[in-house]
This record gives sequence, structure tokens and C-alpha cells, in this order.
Amino acid sequence: MDPDIRTSMGSGSGPAAGSPMADSAISRQIAGLDALEMVARSRPGPLRRVWASLWPVLAAVAIAVGVWEVVVLSGWKPTYVLPGPADVFPQLWKDVRESAFWSGLGLTMRRAMIGFALAIIVGAAIGAVVSRVRFLRVAFGSLITGLQTMPSIAWFPLAILLFQISESAILFVIVLGAAPSIANGLIAGVDYTPPILLRAGKILGLRGIALYRHLILPASLPAFVTGLKQGWAFAWRSLMAGELLVIIGHHTSLGVRLEYARENIDAPDMIATMIVILVIGIVIDRLFSAADRTLRARRGLEPS
Repeated sequence: MDPDIRTSMGSGSGPAAGSPMADSAISRQIAGLDALEMVARSRPGPLRRVWASLWPVLAAVAIAVGVWEVVVLSGWKPTYVLPGPADVFPQLWKDVRESAFWSGLGLTMRRAMIGFALAIIVGAAIGAVVSRVRFLRVAFGSLITGLQTMPSIAWFPLAILLFQISESAILFVIVLGAAPSIANGLIAGVDYTPPILLRAGKILGLRGIALYRHLILPASLPAFVTGLKQGWAFAWRSLMAGELLVIIGHHTSLGVRLEYARENIDAPDMIATMIVILVIGIVIDRLFSAADRTLRARRGLEPS
């Protein structure tokens, strides 16, 4: 206990312990300590937080571009095979000013969103059932992990055989690529739900769907978000593989642009498209990371 508090409570000249004056003095000193602790833990302003998260990305981009330029200047490959930043970035600027680029980007993102939404539905349903039914856990737990490790491109021969050259073939592979990661994320979250919470929920009368809705799913949400993040990575890679292999009509998606640039030996346009694909992946990853940080902060898990 603070010496001043002990003095005010135990000194013969001070107010008697338990008196209103003593309680008021103790409250003031505790409030002062709380204020000091709040100042010590005060978070930086929004601009400083944005800069703290932005400068490592900018530094990484600068290093990557520098290494890229050094490799080009070394003459390792001719510039028509490996162009430098001075050739690629003007091409990228030209692409983003064309309506065809944005229509292709819109087609790719629409496929990504539809496929990922279907993967969430399928993965969450499988994870919810398998995590709570012991027989299914033993029967299908290893199978789900095996599907997660299987390369997405290996599904395309079967997808084309089942659905021909169509949007359904692409969506089929996206779901198979992403759903296992989402299911495993939910299973892991359910496994790490504290048993005391489950007992408390059952004491309060929660059973079946109500137990899932009000207790298990909220408790497993952090692991589920991690599974969603991994599922998106698999979905994005599956989609890019699908657009390279399954070319539907004359639709110029990002994958088709990439394939056409390769066929025409247009290396600047090919690398510019690859940069767009990379940037989209990074942006979505940052959004998932922001959602994870917000969730942790609301639960008091954000590191000080």
C-alpha cells in the first residue's frame, strides 16, 4: 500500500480510518495513480498509427524495386524478357486509364467475392458440424486438412470434366481451395473455447443452436477470422490459376490479361498485371489484419 495512504489511515494526527475524510483522501490518491497509468498507456494519435503501419510497407516496396532494378542492370536477362521499373510502371499507368482494365478487374473481383462467399458458407457449415460431432471429427478431420494442403490447380481437370469451360468450374475450385481452411479455423476456435464457458452456458440453459449462436461462435471468432484470412489466400490463388486455365469467351479478367501478355511476349504488361494482383492480395490481407486487431482490442487482447 502507498506510504501516504498508510500515513493517512494510521497516523494519530490524521483522520480516523473509515471516516469520510480518510475515504476521500484514499479515493483521490487512487484516482491519481489511475490517471498516471492511463497516461502511460495512452495510444499515439491516428496519424502516428497510420505512419507506423505504413512506413514498413513503403520501405519494403523501395527495397524490392531497388533489387529489381539492380537485377535488370546486371544484364541477367534481356529487357524484353525482364523489363525494369522504368518500363513497367508507365505501362501500369497506361493500363489503369483504360476502361477494359477496370472491367477485367471487376470481373475478377466478382468471381473472387462469389467464390469466397460460397466457401465461407460451406466451410462454416462443415466446421460447425465436425467440431461438435466426435464421430465426424475422427472420420473427416484428417481429410479436411488433406484437402487444405492439396494444390488448387490439381482440381481443375476434374472441374473442367464436371462443368466444362464455365464459371462454375472456376467457382468449384475456389470453394474447394478455401473451404477447408475456413472449416479448420472454426474447428480450432471451438476446440479452444474454455470449458468453463461451456459449463456456464449449459447452466444458463443454452443448448443446440442457441449454444452455438450465443457462446461457441463468439468465443471462437478470433480463430475463425484467422481461418477466413487463410481461406481468402487460397481462394485468390485458386482464382488466378482458374483464370489462366479456364478462358471463357473474350472476357478480359486479370488472369486472361496475364495469359495474353505472355502469349504476345509483352513483358511490361505482364509484370504490370502481376503487380495489380499482388497489390490486391496485400490490401485484402491488411483488411483482415485490421479486423483481427479490432476484435482483439474489443476483447482486451490488444498488446499495450
